[in-house]
Amino acid sequence: MKVLPSKIPDILVIEPRVFGDERGFFYESWNQRALAEQGLQAGFVQDNHSRSQQGVLRGLHYQIQQPQGKLVRAVVGSVFDVAVDLRRSSATFGQWVGVQLSAENKRMLWIPPGFAHGFYVMSEAAEFLYKTTDYWYPEHERTLAWDDPALGIDWPLLDDAPKLSGKDREGAPLADAELFD
Repeated sequence: MKVLPSKIPDILVIEPRVFGDERGFFYESWNQRALAEQGLQAGFVQDNHSRSQQGVLRGLHYQIQQPQGKLVRAVVGSVFDVAVDLRRSSATFGQWVGVQLSAENKRMLWIPPGFAHGFYVMSEAAEFLYKTTDYWYPEHERTLAWDDPALGIDWPLLDDAPKLSGKDREGAPLADAELFD
């Protein structure tokens, strides 16, 4: 596996080594030893799988208590994946990283605890998998406003307005959000 840095050093883009021929392909999507050798040490406790239609934006979600690290990837379709640094003590506080993840490029993104996370579906549909370092606790879940001008996220929207859940429509702007130290 190849680990590439992003503009926020704690966010890592992971490119697996893909073996393919006329029959199809094979790759390791998680190898604890190989990734630990490159600095990514995480113990995962939960796997999640979602399917969304084109134009759906999910996020930006985080857990204020028992924060989750996430290893994310798209196995069907294509998404624009975003992580926002919510650690007040970080030199990159309030900054974001956006990466296209797709079934075709097979890239994964490591998002450590302390970040809000979301994605926008660019293909007709997308299936999105993610491993988490802690369990989901709905009482601790928070939503950051996906369109907060203070963040300036350059979402590659296909239409004027993404399809949002009620929770995602009511996300807090960074100035009002609960943050990490």
